[in-house]
Amino acid sequence: MKDFFDSINSILSFVATISDLFWDFPTNLACYKSIPIVGNFSLAVIVLVGSGIYFSTRLNFIQVTQFKRGLQLLIERRTAKTGISPLAAFFLSSAMRVGPGNIIGVTGAISVGGPGALFWMWISGFFGMATAYMEATLAQLFKEKKDDEYVGGLPFYGRRLLGNAVWIGVALSCVYIFYAMFCLPAQAFNVISTVGAIGEMVTGSKIPTMSAFYYITAVIVLLVAAVMAFGGIKRVSKATNKLVPIMAVVYVLTVIALILTNTNSIPYFFTAVFTGAFQPEAIFGGLFGTALVQGIKRGLMSNEAGQGTITMSAAAAEAKHPCEQGLISSLGVLLDTHIICTMTGFIIIMAHAWEGNPETWKAAGKLPKFLMSANALAPDGATMCIMFLLALCFGLFAYTTMIGMITFSEIAVNRISRSSFATNFVRCLGLFVAAFGIVVQIAGYDLGNLWAFSDLANIIIVYINVPLLYIGAKYVFRATRQYVHTNGSEFTSEVVGISCPCWDKDKQK
Repeated sequence: MKDFFDSINSILSFVATISDLFWDFPTNLACYKSIPIVGNFSLAVIVLVGSGIYFSTRLNFIQVTQFKRGLQLLIERRTAKTGISPLAAFFLSSAMRVGPGNIIGVTGAISVGGPGALFWMWISGFFGMATAYMEATLAQLFKEKKDDEYVGGLPFYGRRLLGNAVWIGVALSCVYIFYAMFCLPAQAFNVISTVGAIGEMVTGSKIPTMSAFYYITAVIVLLVAAVMAFGGIKRVSKATNKLVPIMAVVYVLTVIALILTNTNSIPYFFTAVFTGAFQPEAIFGGLFGTALVQGIKRGLMSNEAGQGTITMSAAAAEAKHPCEQGLISSLGVLLDTHIICTMTGFIIIMAHAWEGNPETWKAAGKLPKFLMSANALAPDGATMCIMFLLALCFGLFAYTTMIGMITFSEIAVNRISRSSFATNFVRCLGLFVAAFGIVVQIAGYDLGNLWAFSDLANIIIVYINVPLLYIGAKYVFRATRQYVHTNGSEFTSEVVGISCPCWDKDKQK
């Protein structure tokens, strides 16, 4: 079996190289790299940040001017006759946004770029809110109705904006499903690893991966995932309605507890973040560009604004106006980057474990660095409780992301076929791929090159989705003007000048 996995790793070794080439271009060119500061930015980062700045300007900084209205929409209690409520869509999208990357990704960004990386993460998140608004509004404009549900997102608005050709919708659906399937093994891997870590905390002893505990856990994880996946979007949204608030609140309260027991380190946190944003410490290379790039890249990859990978949930909502879900989606970026990622930043920076033992810090992986930092801040007698809660949150982050990817793939496949066979096929495929990730973890094998597929799919989606946002921008701008000037009055296709059948049919009822 080991030879089999080694063969797969060897065959797929080229994927990591291609992925790095796409992500790093043109920073891998000496002439570009030599340009001060700018030479550190890859095309992907420039495209995403530049788009966020452009959309923010054209929308009159809607993430600020309409912030209060967005909050009012978020807390408004609604029942949905078709699809899911706007709040349920927010939680469903957050299930995908708030993942393990909010912990290990932020830890990695700070460990490479220093505390200042968190500041640039906030900046990228701020502009990313406008990008998230754009893609969510497009998803609402061109959503379609399937029985008592709404389906839509990147494959749907992509098809409409590119001449309504069937093959375009099919191709975009395949790209998203490809992306999700290659991200799933890592999420399943994280879930099982976390459950094992929690089991060891409870029992106080090492649990072998090839044991009944892991086998039973794997079966339970997959069975619960199957029950949720085969229950459809509405069942999944009901679950995320409960899980997302729980995991977010538990994580935030746990970190706040650590902050309150280490108040003497709070001044250091703010000094390190704002000073390090422009003058990084020598241990992190001392280069302004490093903190800038690490923070921006991590912020973008965490909140997924501009990737189109969260748009399926936005389309599933029964909104009164397309722009409503755009505002709510922008708040999802706020939750992810400015709240959850910041909580991780507090732990890493307040502990500043790199000063106590620089060599150990450099040698440790991302998750060990996070745990090392949390352990340093935990008060005597409460270490086990703190570590348990953080492990629980990490596991929930991974689990909701896993379920979200299966569900969003189910929505995406509707652009290929509306048949129950196609839906069930994608559900089964997702569960099979998740099971594969679990088997790899239990068997103790390394398939690092397989995970590179998710990075490759990520960058491919970015280069596909961002141009679509520019093509569809005029429709979003028109819808936004009408929404702001009329305080969200009735919306029809006439407002944007392109057919939006789903909205016109709903108004005719």
